[in-house]
Amino acid sequence: MPLSTITQLCTGSRYMTVLVLSGLPIEKIPDAIGDLFNLRHLGLRYTKVKKLPKSVEKLSNLLTLDLYECDIHELPRGIVKLKKLKHLLAEKITDPDWREFHCRGGMRITNGFGNLKNLQTLQALEANGESVKYLGELRQLRSLRLWNVKGIYCARIIESIVQMRYLSTLSVNASDENEVLLLNVCLPNLQKLFLRGRLAEGALDESPLFQAAEGQTLYELALFSSELREDPLPSLSRLSNLTRLEFTRAYNGEQLTFLTGWFPKLKVLQLVDLPNLNRAEIQQGAMASLERLELFKLSSMTEVPTGIEFLLPLQYLGFHEITSDFLTLLCQCSEIQGSQWQHSIRD
Repeated sequence: MPLSTITQLCTGSRYMTVLVLSGLPIEKIPDAIGDLFNLRHLGLRYTKVKKLPKSVEKLSNLLTLDLYECDIHELPRGIVKLKKLKHLLAEKITDPDWREFHCRGGMRITNGFGNLKNLQTLQALEANGESVKYLGELRQLRSLRLWNVKGIYCARIIESIVQMRYLSTLSVNASDENEVLLLNVCLPNLQKLFLRGRLAEGALDESPLFQAAEGQTLYELALFSSELREDPLPSLSRLSNLTRLEFTRAYNGEQLTFLTGWFPKLKVLQLVDLPNLNRAEIQQGAMASLERLELFKLSSMTEVPTGIEFLLPLQYLGFHEITSDFLTLLCQCSEIQGSQWQHSIRD
């Protein structure tokens, strides 16, 4: 779509409330965008736009700004004038499979973004010493995703998010594999937690994030590159409301055991790239509600998980990036014969 066409659209439809240009091969947005004083939603995801015009600060009624997977790395200073803004989606994908540590990136936001006091969704912010200072002013946030977090930022992040009493989704991603995420904070309304980075030894037992407090609502937990040495399941089994649990390079031990009665509401379990895991045991009555079991790249596994028959039938059972030897074991395993399962062979 030519820039002139978008300009005509803006000048000829000034009362427009929704403008979605998602997926179009456009690189610029005209200054005329500022004439859309009634605009509530601006969607530019999957475009090639590299910069927003200064006139975007005139969109005083804007509620949603969707820049997901654009080429924009920094927002204009005037963005802080959009005081009605509720949802800011601005994230860049580098690895769609979430395998690489640096699989996503956030947006740099200028000083003063604490003025966006009605913001409910911020995905995602590129953390730095300045940006984390203002997080505490965004007390209406329901969903927050942070990238490039260093350990030295954690204390300030804790001070900020503890003031977000409506926060239900939190994603914190460290700047590299060696940064330790120290998040000892109680978030009573948290429902989804995603942590990418090392966890301190004992964190699962000491941090309030993982405690089964009265009224605890956490139902999705994903741990990436946590470098856990002890079996995390005894600690996490206290979270009886979990419906989804994912470990990706999160555990360095050799065995996982799911005991009877653990994770009664769990529907999805993903175990991904646990290089030392060679044995998994599932006792009868564990994960009684499980619907999907997905095992990826468990290179040290030499036997089919013991007790897997107690989970059957499942809506989905997948063994991915396995060796041909492990495929032979699956084909010979009487416990899963008659069940449908998917597989892929490691390259």
